[in-house]
Amino acid sequence: METLNERRRAVAVPGAVLAVFEFGPEPGPGVSSLLLVHGYPDDHRVFLPAIRELARTHHVVAYDTRNAGASAVHGPDADYSLKALVDDAFAVLAGVGAPAVHLVGHDWGSIQGWAAVQDPRADGRIIRYTSISGPDLGHFSRWIRGRIRTPGAWPQLGGQLLRSWYIGAFLVPVLPEAAWRLFLTRRYEKMAKRDVGNDPVRGLALYRRNFRGRRNPAVPTRVAVPVHVVVPLKDPFLTPALVEGLESWVDDVTVTRVDSGHWWPVTRPAEFAALLRQPVTTP
Repeated sequence: METLNERRRAVAVPGAVLAVFEFGPEPGPGVSSLLLVHGYPDDHRVFLPAIRELARTHHVVAYDTRNAGASAVHGPDADYSLKALVDDAFAVLAGVGAPAVHLVGHDWGSIQGWAAVQDPRADGRIIRYTSISGPDLGHFSRWIRGRIRTPGAWPQLGGQLLRSWYIGAFLVPVLPEAAWRLFLTRRYEKMAKRDVGNDPVRGLALYRRNFRGRRNPAVPTRVAVPVHVVVPLKDPFLTPALVEGLESWVDDVTVTRVDSGHWWPVTRPAEFAALLRQPVTTP
């Protein structure tokens, strides 16, 4: 198997040190940059099969978010808020010196990506965004409220609430930690077709910090950069219907449905890499 030319650096941010990994040619004229942000309970290695394809032609940056992998937080009161996570992404961009990137997020990385492209700092820095299996939290809340008010949509709503059962479970103290150690790790490895290679307990802070008493804006910030949303039709956590309404606040959105599960970037890395190489076009 081809050996990846990995270049590692540490990026210091308030309360944490992020492990950042670069692959492929250096950024510069004629070389496009990708920033890949993983989800939970993964770390940057979830993207390695696809990086082997992408690094031949692209400058690829991946990093372990502050809750995962080789990154580390300082002190008992570490900040896992969505704001801190987005600040981390922009700190990584500044650290690697890429003038503009195609941002790609999976799962929690996608949730962070949606917040990043609505941030004023994205102007000129993020030129494209690909979202996989992770909704904007504000859009998710508005989608839920809209279906509560529409009796005909209650079956669709019920389906999503059943898929989201784990969010409430992760907010309970102690039990989720025990569940990960007793049986959830094996279940994850079967679904993702890979070893977890990471401590999932660290990432529970994402849910406990961002879903307890969270208030999402009624009116979203308009997104002007081209957005490509990949919808795995066999995702056990998210209904494909969650893409409904995106066009009301995303100026240029393309939706691609794939016949796969939540960990599509892992199970079909060549397909994932090929999609990232394609230009984003609207129907």
